[in-house]
Amino acid sequence: MMVRLICVAIAIATASFCSAAEKDKEKRREARRATATASAPSQDGALAGARSEVYKKVGDVELRIHFFMPPGHKQSDKAPAIIFFFGGGWLTGSPGQFVPQCRYLASRGMVAGTADYRVFNRHQAMVADCVADAQSALRWARANARRLGIDPDRIASSGGSAGGHLAAAVGTLDDMTDDKDKSVSFRPDAMILFNPAVDLTSDDPSKRHLNLAKRLGAKAEDLSPADHIKPGLAPTIIFHGKNDHLIPFARIEEFAQAMRAAGNKCEAVGFEGQGHGFFNPGRSDNLYFHETLRLTDRFLASLGWIEGPPTVDAKAAQTQPGPTKRLK
Repeated sequence: MMVRLICVAIAIATASFCSAAEKDKEKRREARRATATASAPSQDGALAGARSEVYKKVGDVELRIHFFMPPGHKQSDKAPAIIFFFGGGWLTGSPGQFVPQCRYLASRGMVAGTADYRVFNRHQAMVADCVADAQSALRWARANARRLGIDPDRIASSGGSAGGHLAAAVGTLDDMTDDKDKSVSFRPDAMILFNPAVDLTSDDPSKRHLNLAKRLGAKAEDLSPADHIKPGLAPTIIFHGKNDHLIPFARIEEFAQAMRAAGNKCEAVGFEGQGHGFFNPGRSDNLYFHETLRLTDRFLASLGWIEGPPTVDAKAAQTQPGPTKRLK
């Protein structure tokens, strides 16, 4: 009898502990949701001086591209353009991430924009929704090229991580938008990708992949640029850390090789010892930020979009260790 009572007591205590643990987990989830809701992109700070244009409305949500114009830019100009997409796992993030790159490329004569798009934490958006927004952004920029003073035949897509996925998606995936007018193409004329997620298919049973599978909004292969390689895609350059544990460099090598096998120009630049997000300003004393910017400049110059040598801080570029593996 005594043993039975002890067992019952232990069971009740265990149940109470589990219930308390579940409540604690729920509180933490609520806190994360509240933090995410409060982390909507700010219009001030880094974006100061940008020309902000609404490219899409979804219900009450206005999505904008924040443009940085070249000195003396006129509407009658036909400048090359680039649209950046921020990273954040399609969960969160801010257009402010690529403002430093935008400011530099504007100084080199480009119209450089950084786009907002719907994400899960703020809008409960699926990855498919993110792709649709990115496609709408490129389509809108080309449709408004004359008003913006840009060349509709020289618009590049760019971004990092999840944003790198979107920059590659606009160049490879089928149309996922509900845009009323689809007569204007959203295909970029060049792609500049920073540790991009090019393959969303995976047999990894980890929680991270299982959670992503719930947020795709479409079949993984339909959202994977690696599954949509074909001839005639835009010239591409990819910057990737060789120690990236989120997106292995081997997948980028496979993607670049498949691109070239299809007759496309694709260069992958691997950086020894670097992990995910290595290119962002503020890391490694800005060494890799400067180097990827310098290589971006050279890539655009090779296309005839900008002229003259890069104007990135020469001293910083000289002290940069540089890439250790290039796939041309």
